[in-house]
Amino acid sequence: MAPYESDDNTPAGEVEDVRDGRRAAARYVVPVAVVGVAAATIGLVPAFAGSGDPTLPKISAQQLIEKIAKSDVQQLSGTVKISTDLGLPNLGGLQSSFASGALGKGAGGKDGSAADPSSKLLELASGTHTLRVATDGQDKQKLSLIEQAAEYSVIRNGTDVWGYDSASNSAYHSTAAGDHKSDKVTPRDVPATPKDLAEQALKATDRTTSVTVDGTAQIAGRDAYKLLIKPKQSGTTVGAISIAVDAKTGLPLKFTLTPASGGAAVVDVGFTEVSFAKPAASTFDFTPPKGAKVTQGDDRKAGEKAQKPGPKGREKAERGAEPKTIGQGWNSIVVLDTGSKGGLPSASSSGNSTASGFLNSLGDHVSGKFGSGTVFSTRLVNALITDNGKVYAGAVTKDALLKAANAGK
Repeated sequence: MAPYESDDNTPAGEVEDVRDGRRAAARYVVPVAVVGVAAATIGLVPAFAGSGDPTLPKISAQQLIEKIAKSDVQQLSGTVKISTDLGLPNLGGLQSSFASGALGKGAGGKDGSAADPSSKLLELASGTHTLRVATDGQDKQKLSLIEQAAEYSVIRNGTDVWGYDSASNSAYHSTAAGDHKSDKVTPRDVPATPKDLAEQALKATDRTTSVTVDGTAQIAGRDAYKLLIKPKQSGTTVGAISIAVDAKTGLPLKFTLTPASGGAAVVDVGFTEVSFAKPAASTFDFTPPKGAKVTQGDDRKAGEKAQKPGPKGREKAERGAEPKTIGQGWNSIVVLDTGSKGGLPSASSSGNSTASGFLNSLGDHVSGKFGSGTVFSTRLVNALITDNGKVYAGAVTKDALLKAANAGK
């Protein structure tokens, strides 16, 4: 049970209520703009600065978590700035190389579309981006990635989902199930708002976590409380998570994750402008422009399904890819046995020498009781790929990762 520490020293008798509030917040899904990445977070630019910290009524950590859980924002539009600094070198042209190698030809290759959301939105994993977002209930969302000379949008209107890339004048169309259990990528599936990331952070709070109220702030012209989440364990790469919560609606307006190593935040996502007025219905209308190349995602999915292995082959693949988790709290590590011997695929076997060479240049070769392998490190996540086909990954230090791999042989 999490030892929540609030400004007014929440009594021990209220701890159970705190836990219940935390679980409710973790489960609660508000359809804000693009509910759904990142996995992820940074201190945003001065655009987020207000006229000073507002004076607001005192609130405990428990009450603030409950406020998030009760938030019921159904209509919203605004601008979000998202920055990610994992400490990786600029990928440049390698991004499309990775996408085509890891995701298949859907990344804009011969049989894919540059407007396919599953590949296009990988861009949010690095750098700084500006998004325009809008939502009107469960079935109407729009996310637009604003680039220097182009714009990319994902629009959901009912069961129709469109992706459109203005740079290539290409569109991607698919349908989403009414119960939101479709395997299609929609704006709701992209963790690109503070709310999306806050939900993931709240799920991680347990007895290994300290949660406190850390003052107030003004975000996008709105008064907000700041919720501070800090791991109590050593060995994690996470230093702290700060969530700015709108004082009136309970909607998270900004999410910042700083690493234990210090320096700039790893990921920072926050509104620079926000309105809770109902967006115009035309916001969610989309018709492919004249001359646009339209790819029907459902047709392509059907073709891919026909090429999948039969029941026996699929059962074997699923059995070999079943992940497990070792460790607890912030030191949790996901372990996956790929069944592929020899560690990283070679350039000749993968057919992608650029991506393969780049991966090899980033890794450190290591050995231990687990055998030998390669560790890939970012400012937030460390991953070990062993030569016998196992993958260990988590928001833990390299030493903690290797210790777990040695113990988990």
